[in-house]
Amino acid sequence: MATHEVTNQVPLLSGHDVADDPALLSWVDDAELHALGRLAGSHEWQERGRLANAYPPVLHTHDRFGNRIDEVEFHPAWHQLMDVAVTHGLHAYVDGGHLERAARFYVWSQVEAGHGCPISMTYASVPALRVAPDLAESYEPLLTARNYDFGLRAPLSKQGLIAGMSMTEKQGGSDVRANTTVARPVADGYVLTGHKWFTSAPMSDVFLTLAQAPGGLTCFLVPRVLPDGTRNRFFLQRLKDKLGNKSNASAEIEYDEAFAHRVGDEGRGVRTIIEMVNTTRLDCVLGSAAGMRAGLRQAAHHAAHRKAFGSYLIDQPAMRNVLADLAIESEAATTTAMWLAQHRPRLGLAVTKYWVCKRGPAHAAEALECLGGNGYIEDSGMPRLFRESPLMSIWEGSGNVAALDVLRAMKKEPDSVQEFLAAVTGVDQRVDRALNELGTALSDVDESQARRVVEKMALILQGALLVKHGHPAVADAFLGSRLGGDWGVAFGTLPRSTDFASIIDRAVPKI
Repeated sequence: MATHEVTNQVPLLSGHDVADDPALLSWVDDAELHALGRLAGSHEWQERGRLANAYPPVLHTHDRFGNRIDEVEFHPAWHQLMDVAVTHGLHAYVDGGHLERAARFYVWSQVEAGHGCPISMTYASVPALRVAPDLAESYEPLLTARNYDFGLRAPLSKQGLIAGMSMTEKQGGSDVRANTTVARPVADGYVLTGHKWFTSAPMSDVFLTLAQAPGGLTCFLVPRVLPDGTRNRFFLQRLKDKLGNKSNASAEIEYDEAFAHRVGDEGRGVRTIIEMVNTTRLDCVLGSAAGMRAGLRQAAHHAAHRKAFGSYLIDQPAMRNVLADLAIESEAATTTAMWLAQHRPRLGLAVTKYWVCKRGPAHAAEALECLGGNGYIEDSGMPRLFRESPLMSIWEGSGNVAALDVLRAMKKEPDSVQEFLAAVTGVDQRVDRALNELGTALSDVDESQARRVVEKMALILQGALLVKHGHPAVADAFLGSRLGGDWGVAFGTLPRSTDFASIIDRAVPKI
């Protein structure tokens, strides 16, 4: 007997077009997106995504002679991934092209998520930098150039730039107003002294950061290299050993009289950098939606090729319920993400950032379980997907921060509430009924109930958008389960009346 004859194992999922995603293609469907999707679905680029995480970045604080260099060494796969992202414009803030850019970011994030961090921050830096027109005039052309030009050199001498963001400090975290970094005015700018607790992609060319200037908390642009080619006094203390996001370096840094340009007025740092925060929050939603789609695709592919108890998993009723439920969650996230990219509503973005990012880990865990023990093994790629999933909920404001931000927005910007209501009212009776159940919560919310209210708002928004833009079977199942109450607690508890065939057919990858 051949004890090692391999049977009933699922073939590698590769050679497909990641952009062949019905929920995505109802928003964007162009040749460049599909070209990127075929790259993303190739074994070659999937392997590069694996390598970038298997060999994480390494910090070199000094050279062999003892000179301080503060450099991070990346696996070549990281640079290859970055190059594709930049040459396809995933980093570029171009007025009018947000939806197309979002679609590409969503597709390419399914190859490897970590390098999306500096890509996202570069994209988000431009609207904040425009507060300082002179700086924007010099830096924006390079921040939007489709040239990945890695290496520590004077920024304005390069062919393209990558931007980072450095806000949080160890004593404050999300409470950035508690920052203790000090900015002292000098000729032609400021010098900063302080310690930052989280700075992702520390090998970026420029960073937007916050520091206490004489007039209060202020936003600054900090270059890694000064115009004369010398290193700025920007020192890397250590790299964080993170749960996931292994390919991307995140560092603690120290400013020791690091030179910086002021961005916006003194004392208006949060208001200035919030433009960057809101833009990266959109990418948090896109990243979570991308992770859901990647997990769903792997689960559906496995179920279509794996037999158990005499039949393929995908034909077994219990598994069909799980797959359909995962597909509904994925399509709701993708549809909402694309709508946000196109319309960019203040309240809708805050609501969705909370909910979709919160759903990512639960979705990843269930998708992993669809592969059984095989999904728990690193070779499947599912553990990396699972480890990555909590990040989007933590980044740019964890759950409570995001939910409370919704409450503040409703109080300070009442027009945003009307904008939200206009997007969801009159779409479907089930949506209207859920709105009525919210009652006065939209105008007067106790902070202890923030998550409860924001969750309901997010489900209402997703349901309305699926009715408008989604597949009828998906929309009907979403409304019946998420808003209609005909649903359990775990995935796989959809009602018997669900159109499983129509929903699952959209999830199985076409190879």
